[in-house]
Amino acid sequence: MHAMQYAFTLPGDYPMDVIRERVARTGHLLDDWPGLGLKAYLVRERGKDGSPVNQYAPFYLWHTVEGMNSFLWEGAFQRPTDDFGRPAVRQWTGLAYEEGGAAGSPARHAVLRRHRVPEGVPLSEVAADAVRRTGRLAAMGGALLAAAVVDTGRWELAHFSLHAGEAPDGVEGEVFQVLHLSAPGRALLPRGRQW
Repeated sequence: MHAMQYAFTLPGDYPMDVIRERVARTGHLLDDWPGLGLKAYLVRERGKDGSPVNQYAPFYLWHTVEGMNSFLWEGAFQRPTDDFGRPAVRQWTGLAYEEGGAAGSPARHAVLRRHRVPEGVPLSEVAADAVRRTGRLAAMGGALLAAAVVDTGRWELAHFSLHAGEAPDGVEGEVFQVLHLSAPGRALLPRGRQW
């Protein structure tokens, strides 16, 4: 499993309905993308859910690298790049993935928590803790899924979770609204730890 995210941070007075309309019009285009586990079309609005910014920041889980590369290099990624500029695309390797009890429900909110892998702690312990945390996030009421991913270039660990309702209390991270969920290969995402 591979994860990917890019973000377009928009002016504070940007009308976020423009993004909502764009996703309503084009979100379905990835509903059958080969190699895509899921794409969550995410937004944050300044002043809501603690967000300091307006932002469009889709998050992807891929079950094949070929699908991810096809998206990036064969034209689909060009559309948002043409409209908003070319963003940095963050990529992570999967550590764990679990489905939650609300897996069949529509996704309303997502939480993304990124933090540095601590120095002086054996990497095996960090990875085992990430797997346990993924299980705990997936077991929370209203959780659709949870994933843990790592960027070893930055030694950054990220936990991503989708929720059927509001983001649950006690889950730290950036809170996003989910405008659409394309999940053509969600069932193909490997469950549990990724090694």
